[in-house]
Amino acid sequence: MPKSLTLALNLMLTTFVAHAVDPLVFISAFAPGKKGAIHAFTFNAGTGKLKPVARTSDAEHPFFMALSPDLRFLYSIHTESFGGKNNQVAAYALEGRTGKLKLLNRQSTRGRASCYLSVDSTGRTVLVANYSTGDVASLPVRPDGSLGKIVSYFKHAAPAVGEKKPQPRAHCFVISPDNRFALAADLGLDQVLSYRLTPATAKLLPNNPPFAKSPQGSGPRHLAFHPNGKLVYVINEISNTLSVFDYAAKTGTLKNRQTITTLPQGSKARTHTADVKITPDGKFLYGTNRGHDSIAAYRIGKAGKLTLIEIIPSFGKGPQNLAVTPDGRHLICANMPSNNVVLFQIDGKSGKLTVSGDPIEIPSPSCIMIVP
Repeated sequence: MPKSLTLALNLMLTTFVAHAVDPLVFISAFAPGKKGAIHAFTFNAGTGKLKPVARTSDAEHPFFMALSPDLRFLYSIHTESFGGKNNQVAAYALEGRTGKLKLLNRQSTRGRASCYLSVDSTGRTVLVANYSTGDVASLPVRPDGSLGKIVSYFKHAAPAVGEKKPQPRAHCFVISPDNRFALAADLGLDQVLSYRLTPATAKLLPNNPPFAKSPQGSGPRHLAFHPNGKLVYVINEISNTLSVFDYAAKTGTLKNRQTITTLPQGSKARTHTADVKITPDGKFLYGTNRGHDSIAAYRIGKAGKLTLIEIIPSFGKGPQNLAVTPDGRHLICANMPSNNVVLFQIDGKSGKLTVSGDPIEIPSPSCIMIVP
């Protein structure tokens, strides 16, 4: 057999085997003591079902998680009392594709109600947002995946508006696609703050200008970069809206272009949004409504503006977190108060969602991370 043909066949076989491996899905259970855990599943794209494979039970209140870019390490919030003292980030090593996790160490977040984690593209920096204390911080990652102590820490603040002084509420901290900036959505200040990131040292510096304003009273909660790196989508918890920002990659700055509701016209539901996710091809966006208990689906136009496709039930209470599978064909929704996880199939042409299989029961599911 010609050498070139042999190499081609080997490449095809390797590609087939790589794609034949079912993704791992980690889902955190937001609870204290032994009830708090990180559940691991394999996901069968053909059947659209999750199969439990492991459970890591030494993670208390693992509200949010993040994966290293090489998929060897997982980082999770860990605290005995969520919102109380001694909030930590726990570092775990993945034991192959077994779903088992090995605890490496834990480090303080220096804040309370730690609620968001992200890892930069070099794997050297972990960022954390602390909700109750309204601050953000960065931690260095050691070569073995464990964490060093905080090297950058910033307390958010804003001047009083009349007699009312805004209360900072840092709710997410997301790194830009080029790994040069990090954006923090602060629900209490109605701001998206921008920081310059130096991954080699894990250090942060406030950008200039330091923030972009969200609509007054909107309460920006989570944000997502479009795959093209030129747009940022912010879901607003208080006003139940989504805001579209133009993103200047050279300067790390934002300009508000559009704000659109996440609710049906005329809805009077008492509700607050939670999470926002975009499909890998950049065509569709999904946001959750807690209270209305629904998922709003949008088409992303060529200029980045959103057009509503549909608003469908989340088939559980309080849809807290979403994840889109790497192939863009499935959406996973964690309904925290109703203790279930629901899978949906994404129509690649319309962006509409169809329930796939029965809900999976998990105590207080709060965050979903997928290992391709």
